[in-house]
Amino acid sequence: MLRFLFKYFIILSTSILFVHCGDEIKPTVHGVFSDDSTYGGDDFDLRDIQASGELIVLSLYGPDTYFEFKGEEFGNQYRLAQAFAKTLGVKARISVCKTEKELIDKLVKGDGDVIAYDLPVDSLNENLHFCGKDVLNQFLDTLSVVEHDNSIKRNCKVAWAVRSSAIELANKLDDWLSGNNCKNMLVLSQPHVPRPNDNRHYTAYVSNEYFPDIPFFDDFHGEPQGTKPVHSSYTTNNRTSNTKVYSKGLISNYDELFKRYAPYCGLDWKLLAAMAYNESSFNPNAVSYMGAMGLMQLMPSTAKLYGVSNAFDPEQSVWGAAKVMSSLLAHYSSVPSADERINFALAAYNAGAGHVDDARRLAQKRGKDPNVWKDNVDEFVLYMSNPDCFNDPVVHYGYFRGGETYNYVNYIRKDWERYKNM
Repeated sequence: MLRFLFKYFIILSTSILFVHCGDEIKPTVHGVFSDDSTYGGDDFDLRDIQASGELIVLSLYGPDTYFEFKGEEFGNQYRLAQAFAKTLGVKARISVCKTEKELIDKLVKGDGDVIAYDLPVDSLNENLHFCGKDVLNQFLDTLSVVEHDNSIKRNCKVAWAVRSSAIELANKLDDWLSGNNCKNMLVLSQPHVPRPNDNRHYTAYVSNEYFPDIPFFDDFHGEPQGTKPVHSSYTTNNRTSNTKVYSKGLISNYDELFKRYAPYCGLDWKLLAAMAYNESSFNPNAVSYMGAMGLMQLMPSTAKLYGVSNAFDPEQSVWGAAKVMSSLLAHYSSVPSADERINFALAAYNAGAGHVDDARRLAQKRGKDPNVWKDNVDEFVLYMSNPDCFNDPVVHYGYFRGGETYNYVNYIRKDWERYKNM
């Protein structure tokens, strides 16, 4: 709605035409208050979107629609919307709703441009123009096979939607969706996964959701120490093979790095080692399917935020991880127990502080202790992929795969204990 009001202001300001009548100059106003106006609140269309520089994308939280992970935006349908916005020469901006009704209401009111969500097709809704009616079902069916997740399939015809009055946008979106086969759509909907030989100048979007109210090391001084990075051929993904390394008196070939940078975050160096093992199995070239990189699996946005120019360099990776953990421990400074602060910092390293804070709020609302991890907050982390949880009003950052975070903290704790007893 604000964009419509802004549009009216521009029209009113620029459509005053000065007409010479004898010696008198009289302003003639066209537009907002005259009968010949061609502008209205419901006609915000393609050219207006391009002039504004952004496409407002409406969606719901979900694994294939939209979710946030470590400061970056994911979701197959949102990624498709980003790709479409790029063809228009604009940026996509997400606006997340709680229900399908809210999606439609916001679109009709002009608070969004496109619903990038598998909306059931309703031929009786005259306010909507459905786009990609056949294509979206085919895409979701194919995605369900690729992801081995039958819940992605839809049992009815679904489509994206724009306002029925946005004819140019509707035509453009229909053409774009129908012009991409399922294979192309799958490629467009996947996150960019960097490789060790990629350009190290990360330009990924940095979101405040991963680091809400976290100090960005204003008091952190210095650069990674040393000039020669440590390399290792130890790249196994088998957890049980870890005993082959520390039975010889070592945890990994990166022990000196963990010892060097652990003081920056006030943690036991063996905890950093346990993190590295669970993150990458001590593989400095590891890349996750979400795009996390290197020994400590830093996301591109995290690497950029903390000054890590090469996340595949083991030393920079450990240095960056120590900085992140220091920030997260500071974020949870209000938690009375130092040991519990470590639990929450580990969970936030994996999922992002915003999601962990959501689980703490939900735990408190439902009678659990928000300052205790085990049998309290961890229970709600575990169920944050459940709509009943991530759609709760106290949850600000929506869906995430909490089961991974739950296991992450437990695995690191177990490995840390083994390392401490060496």
